[in-house]
Amino acid sequence: MMSVLRVLHLVGSQESEFYSDLSRLYAQDCLESTANPALYEFHIAYISPDRQWRFPTDLSHEAIALANPMSHAEAIQVLTALKIDVMLPQMFCVPGMTYYRALFDLLNIPYVGNTPDVMALAANKAKTKAVVAFSDVSVPQGELLQKGNFPQIATPAVIKPVDADNSLGVVLVRNPSDYDSALKTAFAYASEVLVETFIELGREVRCGVIVVDGQLVCLPLEEYLMDDDSRPIRSYEDKLKRDENGDLTMVAKDNNKSWIVDPSDPITEKVWDAAKKCHIALACQHYSLFDFRIDPSGKPWFLEAGLYCSFARTSVISTMAKASGISLDKLFQTMLNNALSNEGRRKKEEGRREED
Repeated sequence: MMSVLRVLHLVGSQESEFYSDLSRLYAQDCLESTANPALYEFHIAYISPDRQWRFPTDLSHEAIALANPMSHAEAIQVLTALKIDVMLPQMFCVPGMTYYRALFDLLNIPYVGNTPDVMALAANKAKTKAVVAFSDVSVPQGELLQKGNFPQIATPAVIKPVDADNSLGVVLVRNPSDYDSALKTAFAYASEVLVETFIELGREVRCGVIVVDGQLVCLPLEEYLMDDDSRPIRSYEDKLKRDENGDLTMVAKDNNKSWIVDPSDPITEKVWDAAKKCHIALACQHYSLFDFRIDPSGKPWFLEAGLYCSFARTSVISTMAKASGISLDKLFQTMLNNALSNEGRRKKEEGRREED
């Protein structure tokens, strides 16, 4: 009989309430959508912006408030006692994607998704662009600016904070006179900003890649509703909003602003080819996700990488997988198995080195 896996959902943020709320939004959906007591025993570790750990029974505000706050050292003792088999990262802030994943490496607890160094690379849009460009993937011309510098790229151009997510601080500049205002907006979210040549709108899509039995499998593309005049680029307002209770909700899913592209669409193969190159260039494991702009001639241009998935019903990779005939349950199992298989290979390699 197959033993029940102890799965830890790592939720919250040490950085801000926004990232904490975003993490809870997706993690709660995942907990509800993948619960299967015959297969999994779920546990929750919640990190708050005061850097305290909590182990709540669920992700309601009440349960989090009732959970005992702990120091880093105390939390490690709890994690050790729980004998976690595999961890699922649900944190979206940079420390959550890097520092906390590295902690689980030290604790020898495998986790789903990419390693801290890969996440750190992908969190920096300029560095990511440079890596994938070296792998023969088309990227917009760009320059990295610090405060006090002025863009040399001709307008129209897109200004974006180099390490912010969900289109926070992203501005389309059509006239040079608007650069000052746009730079002020972008620098509110990062110490460096990336200025890129605006790729004229044809289409905008995302491509997910998953690893199945050691092979890269590209999923059906997701396309976003765009318009030359009213929506030439995707903004924060196109993705997230606060409801009447102050909780984050997902706009794109609620308002039918995205859809799955028919795999027979001519653009699919071009994007799949570029996405596989990006996955390999960035040394991704288990899964990856990339945004592409399709210009009027049908050429894909890499925009950025989003190397995380919460395995919620509303997660992009979950939606793409469902369209390809892979249920969320199957996807979740596959990713957990990937993490456990990697751990098994790592232990075998360590054993061989010790024998040598």
